[in-house]
Amino acid sequence: MTPLKTMQFEKLPAAVYRSNAEMGRAAALDAREIITAAIAERGQANIIVATGNSQLTFLQALRELDGIDWPRVNVFHMDEYVGIDPSHPASFPLFLQHHLLQYVNAGNFFPVPNNPEDTAQACRNYESLLREYPADMVAMGFGENGHIAFNDPPYAKFDDPVWVKVVALAEASRKQQVGEGHFSSLAEVPTHAITLTIPALLAPKAVLCIVPEARKAAAVRACLTEPVSEERPGSVLRTVNHARLYLDPDSAAQILQN
Repeated sequence: MTPLKTMQFEKLPAAVYRSNAEMGRAAALDAREIITAAIAERGQANIIVATGNSQLTFLQALRELDGIDWPRVNVFHMDEYVGIDPSHPASFPLFLQHHLLQYVNAGNFFPVPNNPEDTAQACRNYESLLREYPADMVAMGFGENGHIAFNDPPYAKFDDPVWVKVVALAEASRKQQVGEGHFSSLAEVPTHAITLTIPALLAPKAVLCIVPEARKAAAVRACLTEPVSEERPGSVLRTVNHARLYLDPDSAAQILQN
């Protein structure tokens, strides 16, 4: 899949594709290569995937690709609301069930718990699973405020001492969930979530960051062209050697003007 344009932002390569669909397929092809290489090397692959409307073309392309031995793939994801009903349409494990897992026969799916009796223990348990199954790949996006997973400013920490934690959700993130149609009002959006932290998101061998749509254009510009800072968490990808950024013309609009 040939990109429309390629760019480099410090250590981070970025590719702009002709459409959201082409972007998603390009990322899925790269994901398949990573997954099949891990299976060939160790007999299994461990992946972390994101949820949200921005990931739909990637997830569709990934589930439709031939050549992935899904029973040898363990699937993690990166965040979940605290206290949400597991059957709520906005539940992230349910989202993955609808858009990926019902189509593939994954070896294991490890959901972030949404109603644990002890949230602190649940975070420790999920971190233990992530360390037991070191990830070959994470596929994620940027939020409209530049967050990755639910690491929102001012709670995002590049040097967080834990891999999984409970966070208060920034209003910008909660409004984004309403805007994407997952909740009918801001009052319905939970105020807290369990999230993988930034060190956990950077721990996999490969980081695929998939960011389409015009509503992400300002975040893309900020994360790529303003100083690396916890105020724009996605900017941390410019500091590592194992990340790739996938954009479409709408999300890249503000950097293509430069």
